[in-house]
Amino acid sequence: MKTIDAFRSSLSADAPPEVAPALQALWWLAKGNWDAAHRVCQGHEDQDDVNWVHAHLHRQEGDLRNAGGWYSRAGKPMPDGAVALEEEWALLAAEFLARA
Repeated sequence: MKTIDAFRSSLSADAPPEVAPALQALWWLAKGNWDAAHRVCQGHEDQDDVNWVHAHLHRQEGDLRNAGGWYSRAGKPMPDGAVALEEEWALLAAEFLARA
């Protein structure tokens, strides 16, 4: 699965496709299951990409202090308020898919 359109199309399934944990977490988030996305992140805190998604989850939650810690752990800056959550989700998904 290399395109964001194919990734989005997979959202009609009951479970994520065989992809890296960061993409699994983004998949669950797009399905509206924040808790499942968070569980994936908690199970893979040794991966920078997962930590980046973890940061995004807490940004979405509105817990910016916690999000800031995860962005720092991932080695990424926290987006300013001009970057919408959906835009950041799409950027993360596109980047991780391009690496797959």
